[in-house]
Amino acid sequence: MEPFLISTGVVALGEIGDKTQLLALLLAARFRRPVPIILGIFVATVLNHALAGVVGETVARFLGPDLLRWVIGVSFLAMAAWMLVPDEIDDAEGGTQRFGVFGTTVIAFFLAEMGDKTQIATVALAARYSDLFQVVAGTTVGMMLANVPAVLLGDRAARAIPMKLVHAIAAGIFAVLGVLTLFNVGRLF
Repeated sequence: MEPFLISTGVVALGEIGDKTQLLALLLAARFRRPVPIILGIFVATVLNHALAGVVGETVARFLGPDLLRWVIGVSFLAMAAWMLVPDEIDDAEGGTQRFGVFGTTVIAFFLAEMGDKTQIATVALAARYSDLFQVVAGTTVGMMLANVPAVLLGDRAARAIPMKLVHAIAAGIFAVLGVLTLFNVGRLF
């Protein structure tokens, strides 16, 4: 259960204020059709994070336990620093008529997640924990926890949440995970 809970919490916090959450706000404001947007976010996240999880699991198999511990520990510390860098939304215009609201959301979210903090976190979490299903399920739930309210509540929610505090908390969690991993604390290594 630990991989699911850690993955959910880290990604939910990491997603707040992220460019994909801003994309969710943009799509909600533009289309005003929350159900296909939420379903599109879910499908894109499952696909993207499943691929990221497989990459993380594969990396874990090829590296020895000592090297893997250092790679993951340093990755978590890098994620902690990256969490403190604010995101800006990329332009998500175009393609709506061709793919509809659902298709546009799937494509935009899948592409926006490529190389994003939460995708990199999924790779690191899948390398850290041996249960790929729990990691992908957790990161997907974390994405949905952050993005569904953004779609449903829109702009008002984004203004009410102190993004610097949320990012600082997420950075702290990544830093703790990194230090614990480097010092080989925990039953997973």
